[in-house]
This record gives sequence, C-alpha cells and structure tokens, in this order.
Amino acid sequence: MLFLISIVYIARCDPDPSDNKFWQNMAIKRILQYESKRMTKMYEKEMAKNVIIFIGDGMGISTVTATRILKNQLPILKKIQEKQNSDEMNDENMTELWKKLQQSEDGSLSFESFETVALVKTYILDSQVGDSGACATAMMSGVKSNFETVGVSGKVKLNDCLATMDPMVRVSSIIDWAQQQGKSTGFVTTTRVTHATPAALYAHSASRYWESDDRMIMMMKTVNRSEHNEWNSEFCKDIARQLIEDEPGKNLNVIMGGGKRNLIPKNDGQRQDGRNLIDVWLDDKKQRGLTAKFVSNSEALRKLDTDKIDYLLGIFADNHMSHEADRNDTIEPSLALMSLKAIEILKHNPQGFLLIIESGRIDHAHHLNNAYRALTDTLALDDAVEHVVQKINKSNTLILVTADHSHVFTFGGFPARGNPILGIDDQTSDSDKLAYTTLMYTNGPGYRKLRENLTEINTIDRDYIQQTAIPKRWETHGGEDVPLYASGPSSEIFAGIMDQTFIPYGISYATCMGPMEPLFFIMSLCFQQQFHQ
Repeated sequence: MLFLISIVYIARCDPDPSDNKFWQNMAIKRILQYESKRMTKMYEKEMAKNVIIFIGDGMGISTVTATRILKNQLPILKKIQEKQNSDEMNDENMTELWKKLQQSEDGSLSFESFETVALVKTYILDSQVGDSGACATAMMSGVKSNFETVGVSGKVKLNDCLATMDPMVRVSSIIDWAQQQGKSTGFVTTTRVTHATPAALYAHSASRYWESDDRMIMMMKTVNRSEHNEWNSEFCKDIARQLIEDEPGKNLNVIMGGGKRNLIPKNDGQRQDGRNLIDVWLDDKKQRGLTAKFVSNSEALRKLDTDKIDYLLGIFADNHMSHEADRNDTIEPSLALMSLKAIEILKHNPQGFLLIIESGRIDHAHHLNNAYRALTDTLALDDAVEHVVQKINKSNTLILVTADHSHVFTFGGFPARGNPILGIDDQTSDSDKLAYTTLMYTNGPGYRKLRENLTEINTIDRDYIQQTAIPKRWETHGGEDVPLYASGPSSEIFAGIMDQTFIPYGISYATCMGPMEPLFFIMSLCFQQQFHQ
C-alpha cells in the first residue's frame, strides 16, 4: 500500500520550482521515505499537540560553536577580572582558572542535547544566499520565494505590489494551519514585530521593508507611477496593518517584541495614515468579547496574571529591542521571560498551541561585525530554550531550534585550548607578523586598509568590531547549510539534510494539521494494517 501511495504522489510532482506544489510534493516524498523506514522498525504513531520553534536569526554553525565556548568561558573570565581588580590574583588562583578555561570547549548549549540534529539548505528561488524574508517564508510556509519578499510565492518579484493582489500567490503559513485546527498561536521576537522573520508568519508583501505605510508611500515616490497606477493601500496593506487587521495576524493570541513606531501615528511614530494600531488591536478584542491586555515594559509583563487573559500584545521598544548585552531589565524583558509568559497564555487551549520564538538581533550584530553581541544574543536564545524545556510537557510538544540563514562569520587560526574565544590567536600571521582574532568575518564594516596591532586592543570588549577581508558597509549572509535541532514527538522526521521548505510540512505532518493532515491519516491506516499482520 505504501508503494502505491508513493507512486501517486511522485507522479503529481510539478517540475516548476516557482509552483507552490513543487515544494509540498518534495516534502511528501521525504515523509514517505521516512515512514517506510519507520514502519519496518514498528514504531508507534505519535502526534505532537504543541509546537515551539526557536529561531536564531543568522545563527550559523560557527555562531553556535563560538557561543558554546563563550558560555563556558564568560563566568571564568569574569572571575579573573574580579580578582585582578581586587588584587587577589596569585599563581595558584591563575592555575585553577586556567585549567577551567582549557575545558571550555567541552560544554554544550541547552539544545545540543536534543535527540535529532539536521542540516538545512537555505538558498532561495532567485539567490544562492537568502535573506530573512524569503528564508522565513520557506521555513513557515514551505515555499521558495524571491529575495526580500515575505509570505508570497515565487510568482511575486521584489516590490511588485500589484502581483500580491492575486490570492493565489499569498501562501498560507503554519500559523494559518494551527488556527484552522483550533490551536492557540503566538510569536515573540527581539526585533520589531513587523520585521522579516515574524512577518512571514502572517503577512503577504512584495517587500519585507513595507512594515509601515510610510515605507510604501516612499516607494511610490521613487518608482514610475504609471507602472503602479492601480496601487491601493486597501489591497497592498503594509505589514503592520496585516498583523492587526487581517487573518491570521489578528487571531494571534500572543504578539511580543519591539517596533512601536510602525503601529502608531507619525507624531510619535511613523504611520502616515493616522491609525493607532495598538488601539485598533484592543478595540477588535473588545468587540469580539475576548480578554486582552497590552503591556509595554518588563514590570507589567512580570505582574501580568496570565490566567485572566487569552490575548496579549507586548511592545517593549520603539524600534528593535536592545541586544542582550545592552538590555535594561526594568524596561525590556528577556527572551526567556517573554517565552514563558507566552506559554502560560497559550497552554489554556486544550487543543494545543504553536509558538515561534526568535532571537532576532544575532543577525544585526553579525551585520556590524560585532561578534560579542551576536554571541551574547545567542546565549539569550540558549537561556530561553533551557527555561522553556523545563516548563513544557515534553511528551506532547515538538521543539525545533534552527536558523533562517548563516553569516560569513569565521572561527579559525590555531588558538590553544582555553584561549578566550573573543581573544587573539596565540600565534601571529606568518606574513605581516601581526596578531589576529580567532573570530573574524569575510566582509563588512570591520575592514581596515592597514592591519592594526591587536596586542594593545581589548578584543573582548562588547563594542569591538572584528576585522574583515572585504570592505562593505553591511556584512552579508552566508550561504552554507544551517543546523536544526529537534526534540519531542516525531522529531526524528527532521533528521539528515533537508531543504528549508520541508520544515513546515514536517510540522504539519507531526501535528496532523494543514496540508499534511490527509497523509497523516493515510499513514496511520498503513501502520494499523502493518501491526495487525
């Protein structure tokens, strides 16, 4: 029977990568291969009730490795600094701390103990190296799309507003699928809530940059109006309005992050249409008889009685939230706190929930060649994973940790064991005899025409900008595969090397929701047949 199903689905495969079904059929083929192996092992069928996806924006393998080492080194380096400042340092203390530093490569991040590990291909439809918008669309909707578009198929080119008016190009996401299944949904991010990665969950836009109507108006002033004479703000809504006014955005139970400026009028924000979308959100929930709350700082979030609400909008910064290294805890909550509060609300639903948690500013620090902030933001993600895993029911919750793309961030040289990961190699260049850092970038603003002598520079400082080989104002993404870590029901389906478009279909299958729901039931029948033979 499984053989016949395989023939039917493979026959349906469309060879056109710009067609939405192309990537879905690829996912079906992978699931059939997976189930064929699993049936021979006589595993019982499992279904995930809840799904939590952690996204480290720009968290490539080199970032994960460097963060793992930094996690172990930071407390030791702080002790060394404290003892040096207090004149308590002696040879015995130094020897003890040095031994601990030499073991810093042996530790692990919280998610590195997950039972399933994979590599994910991140190329997009029109580029070998993807951006967050198109990569997030692949990860949330299972469709390859074009550079800097969100929530649309490959039929839509960048800035082609009119093309998005066709409902057929607006791809559904895992948020849609979960809501249709009756699950609660939400996301938390350290970026603006309208930024590229979260936008792919709920919006359909020919440009990831159309977060507010001011950016769309600016675009209209710079393009040939004759080509856009049918442009209408009611059809081509900015991303913020789609979040607050349209499905599935307005049905999200939890929305937390930064980006207040895109939600309020131009006197205090950037909106040109005079709308206060925070008020619109509150009014919508009131009219529908829903219990909702808006919060804007850490204290309000901590004190929030989550048993009394089912909808939460938390906006904690005008722009992006601060990097973890700069965060004021009285104003901006940690990623871990936002995640835990989100779960407290979402778990009210007996049907289960879907939650996306993004540490989005890893990416921004990498773009500026600032390794310290990139790694400490990755540590914040690690901390959030650790807290969440302790909170949830592992037996019915599928957890994924992955990245949308990588960065041209390198970890090299021949530093000795225990060498500070943010420090310099203990060897110098054999060409110019100058020192170099273990962590560097291929390109970006850290380029220097003349190499500097690093022996007098504190490369561990949070503001230090790593050196690069090629000058660019903004460091680029990397095109290599990114890691994925999975735990929970059906997590083994995510093992191996996969295309990014498989992730949402794998989730769909593991939860029996969305486009893979029929296949789930077909395979369940196959299992029953197999077990009764």
